[in-house]
Amino acid sequence: MGKTLNNLGKMSRREGVALSVSSSILKVMQRRAYAPGAHGKAGMRPPKVSAYGTQLREKQKAKRLYGIMEKQFRNYFEKSTRMTGNTGENLGRLLEMRLDNAVFRLGFAKTRPQARQMVSHAMFLVNGKKVNIASYQVGVGDIIEIRGNKKEKKVFADLGDRVKTHVVPGWLHLEDMKGKVVSVPSGDDLKEAYDPKLIIEFYSMR
Repeated sequence: MGKTLNNLGKMSRREGVALSVSSSILKVMQRRAYAPGAHGKAGMRPPKVSAYGTQLREKQKAKRLYGIMEKQFRNYFEKSTRMTGNTGENLGRLLEMRLDNAVFRLGFAKTRPQARQMVSHAMFLVNGKKVNIASYQVGVGDIIEIRGNKKEKKVFADLGDRVKTHVVPGWLHLEDMKGKVVSVPSGDDLKEAYDPKLIIEFYSMR
């Protein structure tokens, strides 16, 4: 499985949005809220960006937000075009309903990269079965829980305190440390830091 090796702080600065909610990334964005490199300092004349460049940046932003490589992201786009309904919403749902993202949204992990690693280490059950594929698509009615022999891991030491203040999106429900997919994401659940319309335009023009 491919993985992104770039520095997440630099990628966040390049896209102009924190790609992780980790304290270190948020601090980087506060200190240096401009693109990395010699020409990225605040106050310099912003470069002219073409329509293609704007579309590309939105696609890169979404890819990096969810930690997905190009081929897989393109597959999500193509699948979303074959589904009934709005292509942009379909794309957003496919990304949101990845198992690693659901784990992050439920508060089991602090960041998406951490959630992806935890899933790959087989720390979770879906409907009572071990799943170690980060891109696994959860569906309505699915139950997500921590495997019994993994609950004592250090990574879950403060989970009880964290979930008390964690805000779970409407398409998920968390009770007794078990998450349930109660609906497909819609409305505000699909609002993210990227514009799906520009992503659709990017792929449609190629």
